[in-house]
Amino acid sequence: MQQLGFIGLGIMGKPMAKNLLKAGYSLTVFNRSRGAMEELAVAGAMLAESPAQVAQHSDVVLTCLPDSPDVEAVVLGENGILAGARPGMLYIDHSTIAPATARRIYDRLQTNGVEALDAPVSGGDIGAQQGTLSIMVGGDEAAFQRSLPTLQAMGKNIVYVGTAGAGQVTKACNQIVVAMAVQAVAEALTLAQKSGVDPAKVRAALLGGFAQSRVLEVHGQRMLDHSFQPGFTLELHRKDMNIVLQTAKELNLPLLGTAQVTELMNAMLAQGKGNLDNSALITLYELLAGL
Repeated sequence: MQQLGFIGLGIMGKPMAKNLLKAGYSLTVFNRSRGAMEELAVAGAMLAESPAQVAQHSDVVLTCLPDSPDVEAVVLGENGILAGARPGMLYIDHSTIAPATARRIYDRLQTNGVEALDAPVSGGDIGAQQGTLSIMVGGDEAAFQRSLPTLQAMGKNIVYVGTAGAGQVTKACNQIVVAMAVQAVAEALTLAQKSGVDPAKVRAALLGGFAQSRVLEVHGQRMLDHSFQPGFTLELHRKDMNIVLQTAKELNLPLLGTAQVTELMNAMLAQGKGNLDNSALITLYELLAGL
């Protein structure tokens, strides 16, 4: 079985790495904070002192990092993955970053004989814990076929989309749909509450009809409970929406709904609520509604 490396043990990365261990893989890990690394060591992982050291011990290196600059630093920076990589290694990035950054990293690694896939994920912390993530993949199809056994340890809906950057474009599309669905559920439940109608019963009714969605099911319940412990923070979702808008700008593409919901997220961050779950968007609607 291939030797794997995993860098970035946050809300998503840590359970994903644990699922690789459960699948029987030998795993070397690195993370900026030591606590998550030690938790993985208890589960059976080996610890590295740098991304380069992870690459030196791995046939396949996976990352799950916050943003484009983090991925560039971990892959291309001093003591980065490229410094420890050897020809034939496979790099899989599960971060959500700009498609242009994914293509740039792919090109750089290709010149050094390293295959690269951009493979962002969707499904939140629940999907990461249960190993049921949706994984959207860009890169060379042969590399994708090679990656499948590894990806199947973490996800259930695994789709090869196309060439380098295609996975990130798909994730940008995903984030548009999720953001606007969160906005729609927040508006609907606020309307119910303002009208004096039980929003819990409204949600129950909608779940049985054409409005049913995973966002209504999971985030709708979080909104009813006012339970905003993050599965995915507003701050990170706003980061993703900025990627969407920047990509659209490069294409001269107007995305009106995306721009509006991003401004709502900006308002939440201005209130110091960026560390809450993205379902906390309802609190802004409640404030505006005088509730």
